[in-house]
Order: sequence, then C-alpha cells, then structure tokens
Amino acid sequence: MRVLDWNTLDAAERAAALRRPAQEVGEEVSRTVAEVLDEVRRGGAEAVAAFTERFDGVRRDDLLLTDAEVEDALAQVDPQVRRAIAEAAEAIRAFHAPGGARPYVVQEGEDAVRCERVVRPVRSVGLYVPAGSAPLPSTALMLGVPAVLAGCPEVVVCTPPTRDGGADPLVVAACVEVGVRRIAVVGGAQAVGAMAFGAGPVGPCDKVFGPGNTFVTEAKRQVAGMQGGPGIDLPAGPSEQLVVADAGANPVWVAADLLSQAEHGPDSQVVCVADDRDLLEQVAAELSRQAAELPRAGIVTEALGASRLVLVRDLEQAVEVSNAYAPEHLILAVREPRDLLEGVTAAGSVFLGDHTPESLGDYCSGTNHVLPTSGAARWTGGVNLSSFQLSITVQEASSRALSATGGTAVALARAEGLEAHARAVTRRVGEPEGGEARA
Repeated sequence: MRVLDWNTLDAAERAAALRRPAQEVGEEVSRTVAEVLDEVRRGGAEAVAAFTERFDGVRRDDLLLTDAEVEDALAQVDPQVRRAIAEAAEAIRAFHAPGGARPYVVQEGEDAVRCERVVRPVRSVGLYVPAGSAPLPSTALMLGVPAVLAGCPEVVVCTPPTRDGGADPLVVAACVEVGVRRIAVVGGAQAVGAMAFGAGPVGPCDKVFGPGNTFVTEAKRQVAGMQGGPGIDLPAGPSEQLVVADAGANPVWVAADLLSQAEHGPDSQVVCVADDRDLLEQVAAELSRQAAELPRAGIVTEALGASRLVLVRDLEQAVEVSNAYAPEHLILAVREPRDLLEGVTAAGSVFLGDHTPESLGDYCSGTNHVLPTSGAARWTGGVNLSSFQLSITVQEASSRALSATGGTAVALARAEGLEAHARAVTRRVGEPEGGEARA
C-alpha cells in the first residue's frame, strides 16, 4: 500500500481516497435486492425457502429452528466459549441498562398543561445476525441484550444457514443466553424481506436491526422506504475502521487493528491517517507481513486493496479527515487521545490510546458494535437501548389550563389560516367564534 499525501490531493482526489468499496456497485446491488424483496413480498415463506436453496444451497421448509435443533446446537458449544458469551452479555447489559429513554413530566403551575413522555418497547423486532464466512454470535448479544432489556414483546432472529441447513451453534448459544429462542434460518436480502413483510413464522416486524453485507444493508434501506414498511436501526453495512496515529504509535499494533476489521469481508475498508510518513511506511510493511499469517489472508488481501494510508500535516488535520470519512470505528493511537476526542464530531465508536483495541468493542467492553457505516456516523449513533423503545408524548389540560393557554393556540392557528384548529379551542372556552375560515 502506498502512502497518500493528503495535502497534495485536490478535492476530487480526496473524495476518491475516502470512497467506500460498497459505493462502487450500488446500481447492480439495488436492482438485485429489489427483485428479491418483490419475490418475498409476493411469495412469503415459499419464496424465502427458494432463495435460501438458491443462494445457500440448503432447503428448509420450516424457517424456525425447532427446540430439538436449539438443544443440539447448544450441546456443540465448548463450555469455555459459553462462559465467555455469558460474561460478554453481562458487560453489555451493564452498559446498556442505564442508557434507555426515560419518562418525565413537565407542568409549570396548576393552570398549566401537564405534558409528559411515556416510554414503550417496540412491539415486534427482527434481528439480523450475520453468519456467512464468519459467524457473529457477538452480534446476537449486541442486538438481543437491548431488545430484551427494553421488553420488546416479539423478537425474532434471522441468521444464514450452515452447510447442513441449521444455524451456527455459537449464534444459537448467544441467542439463548440473552433469552431469544425464535431463530429463523435465513440470511441475505430475503431475510430482511421476511422480517419486513412476513414469511410464515417470521414477521412482519415493526423494526429491523443488524449489520450485514452490501445486499443486507440495501435491503434494509429499501424496505424502510416502502409505504407501511418497518423502521430500521441504521445503515450497518461492510465493516470499516480509521486509525489516527502519531509518531509514537506502535506500527505492529496499528496494523493488527487495521487487519482486525479487514478480515470481516472483501468489501471492508480500513484507513490509517498519520502525521508521520515513517510510521505509515512501517504500518504498510506490517500489514503485508501480518496479513500473510492470517487464516483469512485472501479476504484480508482483497479488503486491503481498497484501504488507505494517508499522510497529513498534523493531528488536527487528521481529525478533520476522520470527520469527513465518519468511520464506523475510530482508534486514536496517539499520546494524548483525549485531547483529540474533543474535535471528533462523526464516528460510530471511538477507542482511545494504545491499549484499547477495537476488538474490545466488538466483544466485551459493553458498548454496542452495531454501528453506522458508509458515512452515516455524520447523523446517527450506534444501536442502544433506546433504539428498541418508543417515546410517546402525552398532554392533559384542565378547564383552567385550557383557558390560560388556549389563547396562544388560537392566535397561532389563525395566523396559519387554520380556523378549525382555533375553534377546537374557542368552542370549549366559550369565546366568540371570530375570524373567517381561510383557504
């Protein structure tokens, strides 16, 4: 990988340097996903089963795992791994529990309108857990823990099938740990369609959660835009990471961090931005050396083809580049990371200092790893407890409160030309009708 000097690039070259791989195949992916969703909407469970057979090479007529299949999967998981799953779940619960939306009441005096916010769980949620080339039981924890904490009445997990037509045992173990046993063996855009439109025992769901490849992300985007379609958590597509490093950073550790995200898939992207060329060149050498040692070397090599090493003038400019990219994961591998944190305005999750690898956030620090990708960190954060809640506002007025405050509503309604709005107040308080209805 060659080093790009940010200050020698023009605006177009800078934009190209920060372009995600997934953005290059948008039209083809969009068309394919639309066709899959249309088939699932019309054909339901049968269409889902057909796509599973076509794309995954297995046929399941019953989309949900049976109780016997769940127990068989649990028996295959090493007890030490189950303990690790339980420990990670507990850390995730501890972090998420205080972070939900809170009810509150505002009433300034007896003659004021009582206004309040009540909080309710989303009624039915669908959780997508990737399990293609690398099963992600950690995602089942990240989604299942807050769904259960929020008290969502209906929770279903969709996860791609294994070669034998079941679900990955680690994913099943994570689901059971958080209290979710409705597990559908279906992946890809067809899984999103099943959760959105309903397919046999799956869906329709009010909201769909979870990361996935380009096809899954596009499917979520499309169903969310349909009339009556479900909400979605956020665009959580191919993984990405940006590391800001200074001359004191350890190139071995920086390269290891970059590779930890590159191994997710060939469409993942990693970027290192530093104010020291020697450090970047050492990182490049380490990437080549360490990548060759990895079991997923082929995937890593392909991902590195779209990754970047960027030289900047100073660390302040490094943060500017990071904010422009708005990474899913941001590591500040610098001597005084909190000094830079103040300037970070767009990132899914931030990891401070040399001893905070992104892997902690993926598994067991307690924060959520379902995070915005493709620049969406400019306007949204990651999944949290409030993602599974609805905040409903309530107001209650006595006759005295209506008399005291209704005049404001009447004046504004008439200013907007909405006389019926005004009369909904005046008919109650006995005021003259006043004013003519306006178009």
